[in-house]
Amino acid sequence: MSAINVNVFKNMLIGGASNLKNHSNEINDLNVFPVPDGDTGLNMCKTIDGGVAKIINKDFTSVSELMNEFVHGTLLSARGNSGVILSQIFKGVSVGLQGLSEVSVVQLVHALEEGVKFAYSAVERPIEGTILTVFREATEYEVKIITDDTTVEEFFKLHIEQAAKTLARTKEILPQLKEAGVVDSGGAGYLRIVEGMYKALTGEEIVVTVDDYQEVEKELDYSAFTRDSIMTYGYCTELIIRLQTSKTDVDNFDVSVIREELKAIGGDSIVTYSDGDIVKVHVHTLTPGVALNVCQKYGEFLHLKIENMTLQHEETISTKVEEKKHIAVVTVANGDGLIDLFKQLGADGVVNGGQTGNPAAADFIEEFKKINAENIIVFPNNGNIILAAEQAAELYTDAKVTVVPTKTIQQGYCALSVVSDCEEFDALIEDIKAVISGVKSYEVTYAVRDAKLNGVEVKKDEFMCISDGKLISAGIGRVNVLIDALRKTDDIDEKELLTVFYGKKLAMNEKNRFRDAVEELFPDLELIEYEGGQDIYSFLVCLE
Repeated sequence: MSAINVNVFKNMLIGGASNLKNHSNEINDLNVFPVPDGDTGLNMCKTIDGGVAKIINKDFTSVSELMNEFVHGTLLSARGNSGVILSQIFKGVSVGLQGLSEVSVVQLVHALEEGVKFAYSAVERPIEGTILTVFREATEYEVKIITDDTTVEEFFKLHIEQAAKTLARTKEILPQLKEAGVVDSGGAGYLRIVEGMYKALTGEEIVVTVDDYQEVEKELDYSAFTRDSIMTYGYCTELIIRLQTSKTDVDNFDVSVIREELKAIGGDSIVTYSDGDIVKVHVHTLTPGVALNVCQKYGEFLHLKIENMTLQHEETISTKVEEKKHIAVVTVANGDGLIDLFKQLGADGVVNGGQTGNPAAADFIEEFKKINAENIIVFPNNGNIILAAEQAAELYTDAKVTVVPTKTIQQGYCALSVVSDCEEFDALIEDIKAVISGVKSYEVTYAVRDAKLNGVEVKKDEFMCISDGKLISAGIGRVNVLIDALRKTDDIDEKELLTVFYGKKLAMNEKNRFRDAVEELFPDLELIEYEGGQDIYSFLVCLE
């Protein structure tokens, strides 16, 4: 095959998503830390599934149009660092495919190069030995060896071979991967996607359930538009027609004719473009019936959607407070206790998430929409959520959104204590960053496999304590492990405050043992206790 048409490309995207889904558990297990929270496979599945949901039940006239819709879904559904990077890969590829009805091998290589640029630019400090390296090296290999005679099938086979070689080498690039005995999980996910695309290209059947990719549309509150409402904003009208030879000269049709007629009837936000005998139209109008008549003069409808924008507007503003705040805060938390606590501390919105439940960019945007503020500060509270929060901030335009890169719940908790409705917004952000830089975080959970990290050995089912990204203590008994970690803290004598958030399944006697140990060993520390109710981690501890 010398080129990929739109229908083949659509099947390839679905095949890539399906193959990733079939291998998501093995990708989840490729976790540097042997904790029960591996979620890279889940995050990447949710990200690409958002794209598939946008395309699976629609027909497209060009690869360009297909990719635009697919990328819109992946950007909003992106979650976790690997998911966000994956969405940016597809965004770059989409930019490289603009205006193309089908794709040749040379055009595909150019599109992949754009994907590399977008993926690397999405990360402030790109780390090699990750999905970035796997995708980049596979693309660079193709640039060197493809010719005009290379078939699409050969292209993907070579791409997969190089991606697999680089993936195996990630152990050597990143020491922590080598110590943990795993390859990069994001890179493994990318490899499964391109394998699935190749299988679809070559006709190999991949089991896919269409219901898995159905978009769940938010139900509108129809009571927001009453018998006394005034139609102010009109109707968002979108349609696709196929030009008919019985109605017009199809081969010489100028789409600007429709655009000018829609302007003449008072249409607004008009977008029209054609691809062969297919014309797509978007218009805002108070008289959608008239707009339909204009278009039907030249062809017949293939797709039609009309939405009441006044209803949508009324429903949106009904959720907002009347007075616009200067500064609002959106934070992330998991566990009823933590969510309630963060709201009590002044968070205007709490996105439910954390380990194994990384929220998508769309989840942040939904929370932003509920808040009427000039400035929104976001605390992601997890290193694997920061990129999704940043992507949401970039996509949202109704407020200035600033993401402060809190990496733990403990940092988010301390950051909330600093927030005030001051006029000097930039100075406030600097104060928050200064506070979280002095926070030491500890998390206690159990190991799902034997491992050795940071020179510390842990056996399967033993407890371990991770502090600021490093395994520092492991053994029998979670209280013992946490106390051991605190004793290893060099500057603990200089600290004044120890805050603990107890997990959902922690027994009362364990809480008492921890409290007694702190009072005995660290009498100068003030102990503050909360019922966090979080999953996975039985103790979350903050030392200030």
